[in-house]
Amino acid sequence: MKIRTALVCTATLLLLGTASAQAPAPHSDDPDAFVAAAEAELDALLRAQANADWIAANFITYDSQKIAAAAQELITAKAIELAKGAARFDGMDVSPATARKLEFLKLALPVPAPEDTALIAELAAKSNSLTGAYGSHQYCNEDGECLAEPEMVNVMATSRDPGELLEIWKGWREMGPPMREDYVRVMEIANAGAKELGFDDLGGMWRSNYDMEPDAFAAEAERLLTQIQPLYQALQCHVRAKLNEFYGSSVVPVDGPIPAHLLGNMWAQSWLNVSDLVAPESSGPAYDLGTSLRAAGSDSRDMVRTGETFFTSLGFDPLPETFWERSLFTKPRDRDVVCHASAWDMGDGEDYRIKMCIEPTAEMFETIHHELGHNFYQRAYRDQPPLFRGGANPGFHEAIGDAISLSITPDYLAQIGLMDSVPEESDDVGLLLDMALDRVAALPWTYLVDQWRWGISSGATPPESMNESWWELREKYQGVGPPEARGDSFFDPGAKYHVPAMVSYTRYFIARILQFQFYRALCDAAGYEGPLHRCSFFGSEEAGARLNAMLEMGSSRPWPDALESLTGTRTMDATAINDYFAPLQVWLDEQNAERLCGW
Repeated sequence: MKIRTALVCTATLLLLGTASAQAPAPHSDDPDAFVAAAEAELDALLRAQANADWIAANFITYDSQKIAAAAQELITAKAIELAKGAARFDGMDVSPATARKLEFLKLALPVPAPEDTALIAELAAKSNSLTGAYGSHQYCNEDGECLAEPEMVNVMATSRDPGELLEIWKGWREMGPPMREDYVRVMEIANAGAKELGFDDLGGMWRSNYDMEPDAFAAEAERLLTQIQPLYQALQCHVRAKLNEFYGSSVVPVDGPIPAHLLGNMWAQSWLNVSDLVAPESSGPAYDLGTSLRAAGSDSRDMVRTGETFFTSLGFDPLPETFWERSLFTKPRDRDVVCHASAWDMGDGEDYRIKMCIEPTAEMFETIHHELGHNFYQRAYRDQPPLFRGGANPGFHEAIGDAISLSITPDYLAQIGLMDSVPEESDDVGLLLDMALDRVAALPWTYLVDQWRWGISSGATPPESMNESWWELREKYQGVGPPEARGDSFFDPGAKYHVPAMVSYTRYFIARILQFQFYRALCDAAGYEGPLHRCSFFGSEEAGARLNAMLEMGSSRPWPDALESLTGTRTMDATAINDYFAPLQVWLDEQNAERLCGW
């Protein structure tokens, strides 16, 4: 193992050296020539970085972190150089494609550093330290039993002991305080880098990725959240009331925020695991996909094969054999890995992978479809120029797999043998409630994570108030609060992977909106007629052709063009969400008629 790892690391360093020396820095005064040279350099560097990051995520050691930091340092320096070079052409008359590529060069680095080699190196080292701390964190209880993320997440999903849940919830967040200083420094460096590129701050730079002015996009995101608030507020009211009945008022208040450790999820972003406590009494039992997967003897590869079959039923080609040889499907016994699910494009147009620590659960089954959505998107746009190999906007990439997973209906599960029969329509409220506990419950969460970061980057939230601001936003938007006082000596946001990894979270919010728009359009393409929530477009090659036409565009056109090509509209809206959950909204309003709602 040590010899093989050393060889891989040496090969990666050689690849990095080759990539950095492959082409001279593009200094042409011709914008088209500049862009062509920039794409060639970035393509080589990104391939090298993908290999380095894969090793760092799958072999968490001092040396793997150094290699990943070196790769990030190289590409950060190059991206800064190219961003500043692209700015030389501001205001010049260029073709639409070249103008778009120049803009992408200025936005290429999600976490930019100033043009200072020492700061570039510091940013790379601290960024990799943060993700390494997350991936290697374990909580050891009083009996000396040490638990990593998968085991702790499982306890949060299955336990109904509030004391045990509190212990695990707090234990996972022990990683936060040691991260705090490095996180503040990473934000300082990234903010300075964003300002050098002409943005007000890092948050403004992230919001510029949506073909809109940053402030206009912020207003658009708020408008979209407002559209779904009545449904979310009704859901929160019902869940709080049922948890109060189960745990008692000493644990769950009849009004106010729901304690975050009681919602069946480490981060209270999905509430699906408390379905048994809040399900409607009058409906039949909701199906348990996890039980069906275990009864079928489905292992991790079987579950991924099932996800692949959905895409091939739409007319997509199967994934290459290298996908099955090189992906990580289960947590290794001999080393720490970053178990957070992710999809990987290694940059050569052939090598696509996922990295997951898969368990036979409904959540994992849906996550597999989500991650494969990334892989099929990546492969669809592989023939685009390097700078156009991406989603039409960051939310598009996240939405594709989620739109597919909306098609994981009882009808689909019956077709693939994971259900014996399709439930009657009288059971639909229970099924819709399960869906809402996952998809609707997550909407405010996906909105507030970046709201919190935007406050830090703008200076509205000082470092000494980061944790306080975090819980203020969670109460404001989610109606969720900490189970005990959490002052600013804690750093609870650090316990969510995307925060130390500096991954913008707004993409997930936009994806939650877009997935229902995509889904409704794909159901229309499949010729489906009936209640929207019962649609599965599994097996529809017409839906697949429509989807592939949008995916192949990559980011070559503004996202309204891509959206229109599939849905017929150029505007994001939440009407498909309201259509999908309309029967549930009626039922929730009936349940909440005598309750005190709001927080």
